[in-house]
Amino acid sequence: MKLVLASTSRYRRELLARLHLPFEVLAPAVDETPLPGESPSATALRLSVLKAQAAAATCPDALIIGSDQVLMLGDAQLGKPGNFDNAFAQLKKMQGREMVFHTALTLLNSRTGQAQTRDVPTAVHIRPLTDAQIEAYLRKEQPYDCAGSAKSESLGIALMARMESTDPTALIGLPLMALTDMLMHEGVDVLTWQAA
Repeated sequence: MKLVLASTSRYRRELLARLHLPFEVLAPAVDETPLPGESPSATALRLSVLKAQAAAATCPDALIIGSDQVLMLGDAQLGKPGNFDNAFAQLKKMQGREMVFHTALTLLNSRTGQAQTRDVPTAVHIRPLTDAQIEAYLRKEQPYDCAGSAKSESLGIALMARMESTDPTALIGLPLMALTDMLMHEGVDVLTWQAA
């Protein structure tokens, strides 16, 4: 069975490549609007399942990976900033506070219809920051396509006082530890896999 990543995220592609497995990428067409009253975890899980199911329509014999991430700061959901001004406002609001990333993962076997799902939350504590520090960071990194305006795998780590998670790759967008467990459950041993 082939492995398919149902995502347009370059970060997820880069993470999945770490496992040294061949995979294809499909862009799922999914409305990512949260449902009224839906918790952040439920939103992320629902969207990860929908992304995998969207790819299953064209991949009837595959293991399909769907993932989604929802960032919460207090009661507010934050998305990708898109530009400098929005990123500055996000970091200004987040500095000195804790935020929680809910990174949901689905592995769907499109042959059997069986799906495994998991939410891997990550709490991130942002340091108190000056406006000059925020501006300098944004000018250097330009993280406008990242929820929360910070790349932990790069200079954004300097914004963070601490992080609490069971899987550090969850914060970047694809929990590889959880995915390895799911693949093993489907009979794919990442460590011993070899091309035929």
